[in-house]
Amino acid sequence: MAKLTSRSENYSQWYNELVVKADLAENSEVRGCMVIKPYGFSIWEKMQSALDKMFKDTGHSNAYFPLFIPKSLFEAEEKNAEGFAKECAVVTHYRLKNDPNKEGKLMVDPEAKLEEELIVRPTSEAIIWKTYKNWIQSYRDLPILINQWANVVRWEMRTRLFLRTAEFLWQEGHTAHATKKEALEETEQMINVYSTFARDLMAIPVIQGLKTESERFAGAEETYCIEALMQDGRALQAGTSHFLGQNFAQAFDVKYATKEGKQEFVWATSWGVSTRLMGALIMAHSDDNGLVLPPKLAPIHVAIVPIYKGSEQLEEISAKVAPIKSELEKHGLTVKFDNRDTHKPGFKFAEYEMKGVPVRIAMGPKDLEKNTVEVARRDTLEKQLVAVDHVVSHIVNLLDEIQDNIFNRAKKFQEINTHEVNDYDSFKKAIEQGGFVCAHWDGYSETEELIKQETKATIRCIPLNNQKQEGVCVRSGKPSSQRVIFAKAY
Repeated sequence: MAKLTSRSENYSQWYNELVVKADLAENSEVRGCMVIKPYGFSIWEKMQSALDKMFKDTGHSNAYFPLFIPKSLFEAEEKNAEGFAKECAVVTHYRLKNDPNKEGKLMVDPEAKLEEELIVRPTSEAIIWKTYKNWIQSYRDLPILINQWANVVRWEMRTRLFLRTAEFLWQEGHTAHATKKEALEETEQMINVYSTFARDLMAIPVIQGLKTESERFAGAEETYCIEALMQDGRALQAGTSHFLGQNFAQAFDVKYATKEGKQEFVWATSWGVSTRLMGALIMAHSDDNGLVLPPKLAPIHVAIVPIYKGSEQLEEISAKVAPIKSELEKHGLTVKFDNRDTHKPGFKFAEYEMKGVPVRIAMGPKDLEKNTVEVARRDTLEKQLVAVDHVVSHIVNLLDEIQDNIFNRAKKFQEINTHEVNDYDSFKKAIEQGGFVCAHWDGYSETEELIKQETKATIRCIPLNNQKQEGVCVRSGKPSSQRVIFAKAY
């Protein structure tokens, strides 16, 4: 198996090669879209399954809404429409016909123009809030707590597998509440869910915070986010939760009768994560040998590779390995016994290393004699001989150790690459070096835009529970009450 370009040589190329060589995804025939391959999709399914349980545990139910949104609905909430307008794919006709000038070819039937154009959903607030209008009459109908697993389309010119594609998979939660307090609690609850998921399953430490006004979701009054740091020093927004106020309720005239019989507008939230998380998972942990996966999201926990000559030895090893495999599976682990005779052990080792399988077991003739196996862990590449009698308990504990180690390593990286600066020269140097840069900002969007133009850095978030601290803005010199997190981002 061909080696990857090293991260230090060309991080971007390393990433692109890894996605393909680890069998995660590939570019499709459709410009800007990707094919997620079975191995990549099985990681996404694990993410999906864990998140879905977390949503249901917090009282949410799944539903499904149309892919197409009539343009008039999309326009109803002006800020939202304006924010997404440039990224929208639009359906204008509903039929093809044979091209009279080109045999065997088709053309759009000019007679089949839609009365109203349909927007392919970039997000679903418009169609969902039009639906909620029919569902909500009184306080008895609230809250509505719904999540949708879906695909969305945002027409991107520069695409990158998992990180930015014209079509991507995601979930979007859309909730309706009787009070502002309830809606805010929901918004905060869901960003906490995403934080927990990133930490406990993806082994990625994140900073929770609020977006600035210019970085907010179009149509939101407040956007909560989690920001993660990738190994090249760039930030990646790993999840968002939006407090939408009454903006969509007003746009679609969604009111409810209170207990006192008064008519009031409903309060709303929306929240989501996407297949972008796959990009975060790859870039936060992987190395020059391939993927490094946290065990809780690995499609295969343990790969067992027999080393043998002839069918007799293979049978002996298979008999020895069978109870190990069975016992590991009883612990809820996925185990692959790779007895393919089409590939040599060295190839298999390299393949499982590239695919980030957390633990690899090798057993050869000498191991048979000694009643041992070689256990290799993917995160540190360390190997050790373990007695067959103890190997199951060893691996169960080892997987927990690997999960913790991957997180602690990422946490240490984040800490080392978080810098506090007080002047603009230091700021620019820190931004060039990469990482999170904590600096004072005067709160004006004009200053924010200037910094972005001059350094390509954006305010990733205003951290929640931020300590108030008097200071002066690094760019303008005007008074500032707190530090915010800057970084170059994906």
